Amino acid sequence: MKVILRKDIISLGSMGQVVNVKDGYARNYLIPRDYAYYASDAAIKRLEVEKKQHVKKLAVEKGKADELAAKLADIQVSIAMKVGEEGRLFGSVTPQMIAQEISAKGYDIDRRTIIIEEPIKTLGVFDAKIKLHPEVFAMVKVWVISEEE
Repeated sequence: MKVILRKDIISLGSMGQVVNVKDGYARNYLIPRDYAYYASDAAIKRLEVEKKQHVKKLAVEKGKADELAAKLADIQVSIAMKVGEEGRLFGSVTPQMIAQEISAKGYDIDRRTIIIEEPIKTLGVFDAKIKLHPEVFAMVKVWVISEEE
């Protein structure tokens, strides 16, 4: 069965693409969840309107994400952790901890958007990347300090 995708689906394709899928997959999964339309001329016209709205929405979201990224560039968070010998931490700093510290400063950031390149298991200064939009990232300095200080 041929369907037109309404959203990007990693395993199938991108928005607006006509793909051929099994009938049951289309009827039971894609169409009920509004991920796709049956491939017809009317559906193609309807999808063109949706694409225009989607592009406008993404432009607005990207503008907001750029503003937030500029504000977050100046943010530095300190996280106090228990420290063992040689400056090694008991445990590691998690995105959840970083999100809590950022929210304490007045910014609502989801922990799933925080990207830490390597696990933070020592004292020091580290960079955490925050994905605000598919094209916009913000960097936040994370200071890991000892609880005893």
